[in-house]
Amino acid sequence: MITEKGIVPVKGGQVKVLSNDQMDELHRATIEVLENIGIKNLHSEAREILKENGCDVDHDSKIVKIPESILMKYIGKAPNEITLYGRDPKYNIKLDDSDNVYVMGGAGAVNTLDMEGNLRPSTMKDLKDFTRLEDTLENMDIAHYLVTPQDTEFGNTSECEMMTFAHNLTNNTRNFYALVGGCKEGLKHELEMAAVLAGSVEEVSKKPFFVSGLCLISPLTHRKGFIDELLECGKYNIPCYLEVDQNAGGTTPYTLAGTIVEANANILAAVALAQMINPGAPCIYASSSGILDMKSLNFSGNAPESTLLHMGLAQMAHYYNLPYYGSNTADSKLPDAQMGYERAQHFLGCAMGGVNIIHVAIGNLAMMSIANYEQCLIDNEILGSTFRFLGGIEVNSDTIGLDAFREAGHRSDFLSTAHSLKHCRSGKRWEPKLTDRGNWNQWMAETGGKDMRERAKDMAKKILDEHDPVYSTEKEKEEIWKIAIAAQKDIMKIQSKNTDT
Repeated sequence: MITEKGIVPVKGGQVKVLSNDQMDELHRATIEVLENIGIKNLHSEAREILKENGCDVDHDSKIVKIPESILMKYIGKAPNEITLYGRDPKYNIKLDDSDNVYVMGGAGAVNTLDMEGNLRPSTMKDLKDFTRLEDTLENMDIAHYLVTPQDTEFGNTSECEMMTFAHNLTNNTRNFYALVGGCKEGLKHELEMAAVLAGSVEEVSKKPFFVSGLCLISPLTHRKGFIDELLECGKYNIPCYLEVDQNAGGTTPYTLAGTIVEANANILAAVALAQMINPGAPCIYASSSGILDMKSLNFSGNAPESTLLHMGLAQMAHYYNLPYYGSNTADSKLPDAQMGYERAQHFLGCAMGGVNIIHVAIGNLAMMSIANYEQCLIDNEILGSTFRFLGGIEVNSDTIGLDAFREAGHRSDFLSTAHSLKHCRSGKRWEPKLTDRGNWNQWMAETGGKDMRERAKDMAKKILDEHDPVYSTEKEKEEIWKIAIAAQKDIMKIQSKNTDT
């Protein structure tokens, strides 16, 4: 949560869905999977490294089996505290294996439901406008790119990794999420861009202001491109989200316990490999998982079971002293009642479950496929309410307020007591920005009967009219974008040749 002094963590972890005995049992099952089923590793050099470090490797099947002693030796080398730097130091985050909670923005929507109600392909203008809008949100600590623009010279088949990196680099001062592009060359291009602002690649490595998102394949598969990214990030001290994107009942067992075991085995094997090559490489246990809805056969990221999954994974990450990033987006296609309840239960569950970074939390609809301006502000509102829940009830002689009882006696006029006036001015009650608490006549008089979505639309338009910050010079932008265009062309050539088999 962003205050005048910078980012302040919110204390979560009030609810534990797994007991210590259950976590021990899940750990034992994870070891059974790693020792007897193994990880399919598609990187020949990485398999040799794993073999040299005591793992059982079959190069023909590409299966690597990892003994418990080897796994735990290298998991122990991973740092349990990682600083996520902002370009502006007030946005620095100390990420650790506590239950502190932070929030990341939404991600990657190829379509935008705009404020005129049109569903259309996302554009570079949307990317710029969403970034300006999110820049005003006090409950978004880490930036992402909310849309993947479809109108660039690279067409609608590109993920625009270098383009979105350049955009976040020049239009944002928070720490931000970055895709590398499935190849080590992608990171080298990103380091070159970041060095334009930091002064050198060495300075970027000392205080990297982005984190690379690296995606594993379920079940139990490490792609060659993923490992290339992982090793290159370790070489330059760039933190990594080691992310499984499971579909429980499809790519992993139907049950939540079985899905937790797959995530645990897959991620821990990747952490161990990273430490074998670059001891101390900053790795974040991560998941963007959910369940396979058996009626529609679609992925569901905010089902109750999906929320429980992230709560359980947060505990397992902390079991190994690793920070956890998780969560997903809602199924609803509109900023409607379904969206409201899906986001509220998911945010509250993840936060109270100790998820350290609530991922894709701002502005997405329809499982990340759609971005929406109004939803950015509604999500920020729901997060504010969630964080007040986490604050709990403060009990001491001052908050009990016996003096107020003495002053008011049996009059129903506690509002005028010195105690109430003092606490009313303390700022400890959550003050909503969008939620309407007036009666019918007040609501009609003040808003003309507009619902929350319409009020959010008005607020979004006002912000976009007024908020246009400058975070880099024109010269810096020109240099960075020149690198980005050439880099995008380069990695698309590399991607076209990659087989990852």
